[in-house]
Amino acid sequence: MSQKTVLLAEDDASIRLVVNQTLVTAGYQVRATSSVEALERWVRNGEGDVVVTDVYLGDTAIFEVLPSIKLARPDLPIIVMSGQNTILTAASAARHGVYDYLPKPFDIDQLTTLVGRALKGPLRKDAAAAEALKGPGENSLPLIGRSEPMQEVYRIISRVMNTDLTVLIEGESGTGKELAAQAIHELGNEMTGPFKALDLAAMPTERISKDLFGTPEEPGLAFDKGATLYLDEIGDLPAEAQTQLVKLMREAGGARIIASTRKPLGALVEEGRFREDLFYRINVVRIFMPPLRQRKEDIPELVRAFLIRAQRKGLPSKQLEQAAMDLVMAYDWPGNVRELENLIMRLAALSPDAVISQRDIERELRAEALKDISSSSSFEKEVETLLHKYVMADLLQADPDDSDIHRSIMEQVERPLIKLALSVTSGNKLRTAALLGVNRNTLRSRINSLGLADD
Repeated sequence: MSQKTVLLAEDDASIRLVVNQTLVTAGYQVRATSSVEALERWVRNGEGDVVVTDVYLGDTAIFEVLPSIKLARPDLPIIVMSGQNTILTAASAARHGVYDYLPKPFDIDQLTTLVGRALKGPLRKDAAAAEALKGPGENSLPLIGRSEPMQEVYRIISRVMNTDLTVLIEGESGTGKELAAQAIHELGNEMTGPFKALDLAAMPTERISKDLFGTPEEPGLAFDKGATLYLDEIGDLPAEAQTQLVKLMREAGGARIIASTRKPLGALVEEGRFREDLFYRINVVRIFMPPLRQRKEDIPELVRAFLIRAQRKGLPSKQLEQAAMDLVMAYDWPGNVRELENLIMRLAALSPDAVISQRDIERELRAEALKDISSSSSFEKEVETLLHKYVMADLLQADPDDSDIHRSIMEQVERPLIKLALSVTSGNKLRTAALLGVNRNTLRSRINSLGLADD
């Protein structure tokens, strides 16, 4: 078998060298360039078996020349590398019929594997048809973030957006599950109808059935072919509606189903609260929306986007001072992106100064915390519920002469408490000790004992 040739287009000399050497070592011939003109010429001359290219070569975006490349060599697999890691980049790659999209930085072995796979056959049969689609601009896209966890989200979205596959989106409240569903609908070319969202957790049972499946006089949303039906919190779908939905999905031909949940559906199936056959029908493609605490590097970009959004709504232009941004970055955001957005929009409206200070952030976070715990009795009740759930079995089985349950529980409470206080003070141990009402040496000792020093 003859040696395969990779056409490599990358304007960063160091990256071009590393990729070139890796592919040569893997047994490929490589023709490398930093010029989009050279790449086009090679392709038109029939050279190369696969293309590996950066998104930008100088001032030229590869997406500007991909139509002519695909016209000249429609079956030539193209792998796009990108440091511009947004959902728009991933979507543009899919629309232009590329084999795959690889966000930088990436494992070099991953690229080698991808090249080998591309040479075996096309990944997407519908890619050429998607080429003609024109996508929305960056500003209209709802998902923001360039972190590694978000790259995985973008990759999956780019794979499924031009299909009618059922998608299950998992994640905590406020992580952007509905926004991901909207992106799949808006960026794809399969769904020609509207995007319709149902919040199942907030709807009465009788309304769910009527809205989903309709009446003899009027068909429900589920029968709207070409539409996308987004079922938020599908774990709350009543048993009767679950049965009807299974029947509908078995017969097919209706709206595309995208479901979301913050609850573990597998556990609900085991408890008999969710139909197993429905679980397997909606669990075709899974997307996990990462909590904000796992992608804190996205926070500055999110904050800027929310401040711009506030300005477009007629609010004054604002920015965060560095100390305020440091505090926002340190906080764990249990309400995720939604909580962050609400805070920024509130401060954009209420803060009298053009620069939002650390004190402004602290005040708002403190006020929200007080709202969440309206009384000590409600807090105590929640703790009691958790203890019943997680500790009761240990208490029943414990040896009275050899039990460390109290110490274990105290540590499990103390660790997140100290961690939370440290996040509020941006890691300032003196202020953290003052907030908790403990001696700073005691705090330092507990931080070391609980393994928080390395966090």
